[in-house]
Amino acid sequence: MPSSLQNDTFLRACLSQPVPFTPVWLMRQAGRYLPEYRATRARAGSFMGLATNPDFATEVTLQPVDRYALDAAILFSDILTVPDAMGLRLGFAEGEGPRFERPVRDEAAVAKLAVPDMAKLRYVFDAVASIRRALASRLPLIGFSGSPWTLACYMVEGAGSDDYRLVKTMLYARPDLLHRILAVNAEAVALYLNAQIDAGAQAVMIFDSWGGVLADGAFQAFSLAYTERVLRGLKRDADGHRVPHIVFTKGGGPWLEAIGKLGADVVGVDWTVNLGQARPRVGDGIALQGNLDPNVLFAGPAIIRGEVAASLASFHAAPLSTRNGHVFNLGHGISQHTPPEHVSVLVDAVHELSRPYHVLPQA
Repeated sequence: MPSSLQNDTFLRACLSQPVPFTPVWLMRQAGRYLPEYRATRARAGSFMGLATNPDFATEVTLQPVDRYALDAAILFSDILTVPDAMGLRLGFAEGEGPRFERPVRDEAAVAKLAVPDMAKLRYVFDAVASIRRALASRLPLIGFSGSPWTLACYMVEGAGSDDYRLVKTMLYARPDLLHRILAVNAEAVALYLNAQIDAGAQAVMIFDSWGGVLADGAFQAFSLAYTERVLRGLKRDADGHRVPHIVFTKGGGPWLEAIGKLGADVVGVDWTVNLGQARPRVGDGIALQGNLDPNVLFAGPAIIRGEVAASLASFHAAPLSTRNGHVFNLGHGISQHTPPEHVSVLVDAVHELSRPYHVLPQA
């Protein structure tokens, strides 16, 4: 582990090494539930003004780790930076979320698709380098990308979707076109994450946010296979240290065995998965990340502590024959309506209640 880090618990847990307590970070931990984020967002003038400015990205990345005793920072960026760099023209309408001006829906559009020049994403890599400097060795920094399948969903639909009708129609009617999109995405995502590692990211995460909407069989062919392709292309070391690879498929519970065989160091799971049962399913030496329901954070402190205790107890349930690290997280991104003081309760409860599980036996 990087010896200069003041807190490397997250990196050790990712590699299933002994730790004094269970580390915790939260998906979407830098976001609209924080008043300081909303103030910075107002100064930036727009979401893209925030995400494409390394100074603003640094500021909002550090806000949650300055406020809470979190064990990792995650780059503030958007999941759709890669297809935006492909020329699809990403925009954000107020209250509507991301939308592409040029969705990819026919043979001609697919034929024109190409891996983007990484120079177009320089603002992301500059932000990574800036955040690393600002962290000053306090905590590790996580870089990330959407999975090839998740990016394809947005690229074909043109925006978020309730039924994924357009991309699934392509999947069944013209699988050749979708495979072409996914192949381009996989190459681009691998280059993108490696560039983040070069800029200073100490772990990288692939968000397969929409893998769980696929049918069995389609998941393996159109999501899993291309996530595996990305992982095969990723750097495993930087500056003489391992760079853990994390894969999170929301709704991926039915396929944990297959996900565990991808070669990632960490498998993220949502709240539908029993952590203790997941350990033998992902296999020995694979860490788990998750998996509290984000809506627990709307309950009172006693309920939050109780749910944290239950999640930790689930992970450590005996008998277990596998060696698995555990990174505590939510089962998906934190809600913008979450009371900020409840996050303090969660983080402190994870650290306090996990310590008894990590006491090493006396010789």
